[in-house]
Amino acid sequence: MKPLCPENKRVVITGLGPLSPIGSGKEPFWNSLLNGASGGRFLHFEENDIDQYSSKIACPVFDFNLENYFERTKETRYLSRTSSMALAGAKLALEDAGLTLEPSVSEKGQREYAIKSLDSTLAGVILGVGVQNMDGFEKHHRRFLECHGSKRISPFALPYIQAGSIPAVVSKKFGFRGTSLSLSTACASGTYAIIEACKQILLGEEVLFIAGGCDACITPFVFGGFDALGAMSRRNDAPEKASRPFDRDRDGFVLGEGAGILIVEELHHALERGGHIYAEISGFGITSDAYHITAVDPSGDMQAKAITDALRMARVSPGEVDYINAHGTSTPLNDPVETLAIKKALGKHAYRIPVTSTKSMTGHLIGASGGVEIIATALMMEHGKVHPTINLEKPGEGCDLDYVPDGPVDKTIHKALKNSFAFGGMNASVLLSKFPEICH
Repeated sequence: MKPLCPENKRVVITGLGPLSPIGSGKEPFWNSLLNGASGGRFLHFEENDIDQYSSKIACPVFDFNLENYFERTKETRYLSRTSSMALAGAKLALEDAGLTLEPSVSEKGQREYAIKSLDSTLAGVILGVGVQNMDGFEKHHRRFLECHGSKRISPFALPYIQAGSIPAVVSKKFGFRGTSLSLSTACASGTYAIIEACKQILLGEEVLFIAGGCDACITPFVFGGFDALGAMSRRNDAPEKASRPFDRDRDGFVLGEGAGILIVEELHHALERGGHIYAEISGFGITSDAYHITAVDPSGDMQAKAITDALRMARVSPGEVDYINAHGTSTPLNDPVETLAIKKALGKHAYRIPVTSTKSMTGHLIGASGGVEIIATALMMEHGKVHPTINLEKPGEGCDLDYVPDGPVDKTIHKALKNSFAFGGMNASVLLSKFPEICH
């Protein structure tokens, strides 16, 4: 990994757009993080009997309605929940970045937006999605089966269930005419998308991206698939306590949904327009376990390499890391292996660094998790506080770091790591640096 970026370009985060089970929008989300709120709820499917599942709990985004963000149009009626959340998160992020949304009307008479004083050819959209618009697919497939043939299939069904439709919808809504790309690397998808946006900026291809992840996975088929894998918690009597990363009694993740959308921007472009800088993305590392389709490599070697690659690119030593936002899924295997990887990468310094799991509160948002958790990390850097890992009562075997179980703590964070270690052994780590106050 080269330590210097081409032409010394630098990438910063200037806008945050979280939609999560514990709050949507920057302030509600941050307040819930500090208060240790849980998004765990009892599951309900209108079209499926919940009794067929061993796990009966999830972390939904309650009361989400795209019409709270955009007026209803013919196009929005056909959007999947995943695409709708991506659109809403993008709007939140753009507004938070201080980018003025100017209403416009397309050639077909559809209401869209343009960004004031932004060259649209230098602005792109890169979004990660873990389960590929399955909420839309399941809806149209049910209709296909009920109608016994293709004559009742909507002409919008196929275009809007393709993964590529998600960034396309966002690009169209805001008039971004640069790169439009969908990535899928399971539960590291959002983090990979942000890394890819950084690469494009460092190469000089674009100056600004809507980047992050989204997923609406709480559907009968997806939920049933994870249930069949035995990956989800069966603590059905206490859904708010079921997601318990690093705890001795953890028994799986709690499936969630949401979107974590950021504005990722070239530094000089951000400074010239007076944008607020939350953090600099100063390093990243990507590796593959090449081990198993679901299980992580118990050695943790390639997870550790992703961390060390991120540090090397940022020219940061292990002793300079102030905080780690863990992948922390609450599964029996993931948590001790991630702990091991952190210790392999950081050595003795691992024991003094607070390590917390946002998933203890939000549940596992799959493709959205990386984006939401990078937002959480940026907010912790901004406010000088570390959110807790809730539901951690007795650390499990091999889980011997400081997971901050007793509530939020004050902490000045200059350098923070974010880990995303996905099914299939797809590993990503990002190093965030606090941007010098003097440059604001």
